[in-house]
Amino acid sequence: MYTVSVRRPFIAQHFLTVPDPGPEGELHSHQFRAVVEFEGESLDEYGYLVDIDAINAAIDDIVGAYADTTLNNQPAFEGLNPSVEHFSRIVCERIVETAAPTNPDRIRVRLWEDDEAYASYEQSVADT
Repeated sequence: MYTVSVRRPFIAQHFLTVPDPGPEGELHSHQFRAVVEFEGESLDEYGYLVDIDAINAAIDDIVGAYADTTLNNQPAFEGLNPSVEHFSRIVCERIVETAAPTNPDRIRVRLWEDDEAYASYEQSVADT
């Protein structure tokens, strides 16, 4: 199994909208770190699992959309508690949509909200 991973830090803000969120219910920032990982059994004709430049461009698109913003105000979070779990799924789906990889079998996005905690979302690339 081959694996290719790209990571990128960015800062965004949010506040949780669940009952009794404690201090997380107040607007606050996180130094997020997105780690995007592709897995697959085979390489393409050029010896690549995935085009890293295409993945970097997709991550640039995400960072451009979410960095220095309040997640609660983003259309993708409408009606959702802006948890790191939801955010990891949103990032994963957008990477697949933007980069349109065809060779890897799976994608996993780990979205670290600090040095100690992350959430991840994983899907088959064929599911897209």
